[in-house]
Amino acid sequence: MSDYKIPNSNSEAAQSERMPAGRKVLTGLIAAATIGVLILIGQAIINLNEEPESKKRPFNTLAVMATPAMQEDIKLFVDVQGEARPQIEIDLVPQVGGKIIYVSPNFIDGGIFKKGEVLVRIDPADFNVNIARVQSAVAQAEQVLARERAEGALARRDYEELGLGGTPSDLALRIPQQQQAEASLAAAKAELEGARLQLARTSVRAPFAGRVRSKASDVGQFVSPGSRLGRIFSTQITEVRLALTDSDLSKLNLPVAYVASNRESAPNVSLSAVIGGKKREWAGKIMRTDSTYDTMTRALTAIVEVSDPYGKGASDDVPLAPGLFVDARIEGQTFENAITFPRDGLRPAQEVYVVDDKGKAQVRIADVLDTNADRAVIAAGVAPGELVVLSPMEKSRLSMDLKVLDYNDPKTVLVEPEKPEWMKKRDAEEEAANKPKGFFARLFPEKKVDPDALDAGQRKTLLAAMSADYAKIMREMSEEEKRDYAKLDDKGKAAFLRKKLAAMPEKSWGGKPDAAVTAGSGE
Repeated sequence: MSDYKIPNSNSEAAQSERMPAGRKVLTGLIAAATIGVLILIGQAIINLNEEPESKKRPFNTLAVMATPAMQEDIKLFVDVQGEARPQIEIDLVPQVGGKIIYVSPNFIDGGIFKKGEVLVRIDPADFNVNIARVQSAVAQAEQVLARERAEGALARRDYEELGLGGTPSDLALRIPQQQQAEASLAAAKAELEGARLQLARTSVRAPFAGRVRSKASDVGQFVSPGSRLGRIFSTQITEVRLALTDSDLSKLNLPVAYVASNRESAPNVSLSAVIGGKKREWAGKIMRTDSTYDTMTRALTAIVEVSDPYGKGASDDVPLAPGLFVDARIEGQTFENAITFPRDGLRPAQEVYVVDDKGKAQVRIADVLDTNADRAVIAAGVAPGELVVLSPMEKSRLSMDLKVLDYNDPKTVLVEPEKPEWMKKRDAEEEAANKPKGFFARLFPEKKVDPDALDAGQRKTLLAAMSADYAKIMREMSEEEKRDYAKLDDKGKAAFLRKKLAAMPEKSWGGKPDAAVTAGSGE
């Protein structure tokens, strides 16, 4: 039977040898995959048993810029704009008609003239003839009056010579005829004065010192009374009309129906404009306001006057010319002990965010006196010295503790908010857990020591401590630990000793290097 089984065994071996190569590879792959799955399952079990890493909850604070509110005396100003215009501007017209025979060289567009200067002269020939005619009428009236007076005197003498007695009548003495002659003479003389006046009016003179805005006539042109020769304006006073809102009026304390009693008591106004790339300034005074409000803008217009804008009132020889658009700054009321801070600190609805020394923010409603692009002035709502938040932020974030940085120097921290109690406790636990241990920490507790950079004294202290620690560890080792320690190589022994050293109490020598040396020598 044994002979019979041998062939079968050989037959099975032969069949195994005849197994295809692909089937062998497939079998190997299945085995490898099975091992890999087992490894992954084992790693997953290990990962499940590991404690999850604890994530630290951060202490979130919002850093904002802030600056202390200041208390000072503030003089308010109102900034508006207006257009300069001459106080007097008229059309130059003749009072008599005729042909123009002369035009002044100054009577041109932009020309400058003096008061009383002849700008245009009309041909006076017709007016001279009229004067000669009227003078003749005057002479005739004088002769008639002289004759009547002589006849009246003769009648009085005749009446006396007749001896009639009594008082002669006015008619007998020719008194009515004399009166008529006197009236005729007066009328002739008046007509002569009128003729002379008409002759004088042939010379069109400037009624004031000023400049020519436009010229509309020239030599040889026939003009009639009232026709336009040109347009001129006075250079004595230039006006600027400024539209003031109700808020502006409250800062100026300017009544609606205002007329200055004199120039000295009128509010000061500084007018400025950029001309030729340089800022020019002129000094003016509010002399009056309009009698009514503007129905379109609902504003009241204040009228500023600048005296002698082409002379003493000019800015570095630059006059305040009509048509110039200027910026005006009007001096207003003065407020004592007002509170000021940068304009960014004033928020919509007159709100101000104030933060205390703990980083807690509050919302205050301010009594605003004035604002401009740089600052805000309030009468109440914020106390002097309180920190006003200037950074843009949502109102909903005011509940957070704020870290306050100096607006003028962001590197300077004005307020550092305190951490909550749970965070202080957590930090204390982390500090205790992270405190360095081992013989280096126990040996040199005051500073971190680099083992590769020890001086002679530190090496001596370290050698004594290591000798004492090593002896103590060897004494306290159990027999089993000693057998296991003897089987370890140098690297394993070093790891074993490090573990033992780290587990030793920190104050085994009282934490002092001298004590460590002494203890080491004693052991």
